[in-house]
Amino acid sequence: MTQSLALIIDDEPDIRELLEITLGRMQIDAHCAENLSKARKLLEHNDYHLCLTDLKLPDGNGIELVKEIQKHTPQLPVAVFTAHGNMDIAIEAMKAGAFDFLSKPVDLENLRKLVSSALTAGQSSREKSEISTLLIGNSGEIRKLQKKIDKLARSQAPIYISGESGSGKELVARSIHYQGPRGSGPFIPVNCGAIPTELMESEFFGHKKGSFTGAHQDKQGLFQAADGGTLFLDEVADLPLDMQVKLLRAIQEKAVRPIGAQEEIRVDVRILSATHKDLLAEITANRFRNDLFYRINVIELKVPSLRDRLEDLEPLSDFFLERLARELNAPAVHLSAAALETLRGYRFPGNVRELENILERAYTLCDGDEIDAKDLSLSPAMDGHATPSPSGASKARPIAGDESLDHYLEDIERELLLEALERAKWNKTNAAKALGISFRSLRYRLKKLGLEDD
Repeated sequence: MTQSLALIIDDEPDIRELLEITLGRMQIDAHCAENLSKARKLLEHNDYHLCLTDLKLPDGNGIELVKEIQKHTPQLPVAVFTAHGNMDIAIEAMKAGAFDFLSKPVDLENLRKLVSSALTAGQSSREKSEISTLLIGNSGEIRKLQKKIDKLARSQAPIYISGESGSGKELVARSIHYQGPRGSGPFIPVNCGAIPTELMESEFFGHKKGSFTGAHQDKQGLFQAADGGTLFLDEVADLPLDMQVKLLRAIQEKAVRPIGAQEEIRVDVRILSATHKDLLAEITANRFRNDLFYRINVIELKVPSLRDRLEDLEPLSDFFLERLARELNAPAVHLSAAALETLRGYRFPGNVRELENILERAYTLCDGDEIDAKDLSLSPAMDGHATPSPSGASKARPIAGDESLDHYLEDIERELLLEALERAKWNKTNAAKALGISFRSLRYRLKKLGLEDD
């Protein structure tokens, strides 16, 4: 196996020597340069697997070199050294294409972790350049997205994934993770809006036994669970302001302190985040911290809505229908030309997730091996703004003047459940599918309403 070769660029002889010795102990050869001029000459005549550079050099700025390498040899990971606490420069370097950054004075344990990740990233870009992402489609929008994912997977920069609900933001995050150097590490997704406020700090950072009432044993937090991998913060805009402060510190210091612990724990985590909300509007409304936005939004990646890539409707529909047939061990079905045309005229406010739910319902309702337009249960779309009808259910009755809201809603829910069961010939699995809920949820609702015996 060919030994890896690194390029070290720093104008301080002691730093160059320390880095060269550290890399040598990792079985990595190194060439050293004290300025940009010498570094450029070395880059012309050698094939490096890793580049470590200071940002302040006698004949220029290291960011210039990052941009040059990104242009000519983008597969070469470049890590930059910054003054401690200078996050502005670190963010600028990562936007220019740097793989990651290290603060001076250099922590050797962090250096070794970074080097290992960078070498894996270089290998990944060489050996896995043809990996297809988890996203389905061949439209221009999806091809552009796939190219960006392929590029961003090689970096360690925090990425903010924006897009409408149901457009596939978590799928994009998974693609970035699994195509990158952390692909063999954990991918930990967390819905920030689903964690109760009082449990949030414990969930993210963990706690020690006895640190508060109910803490009967040590608990590992999400940051520790994602160590060596990726933490995906979905719906990050839903975090309360006090938690945003703590999250910002954990990201900047790359360390967390569990509740009740005396010392911080170092963590090596890449942060990906997403929300369907407009974060700039949230900042203006003082609901989201500007400094946290600046830290997680080093690079923004926008996921297109389904209506912006309607060419992908057919392959997406084929995929969902084939998967349904496999899961139910049932015959495959396909869309009729009329059904496909109906879908193309629909705006999909719920995007790909909504398409999946519509097709699950249609799969249950259709006769034979073809889904027709009527099976989609979409209301007429004069202007392309159709809305789905839940399992073709009848309209709700008016609420009585002396009736409680809870009683009214229970009646509506009971009516919908019974109608879905009748359509599915009392097959509960198919009824749950048609309603877009899990089988367990259907059982719970039936029991709550007294429609199922124990």
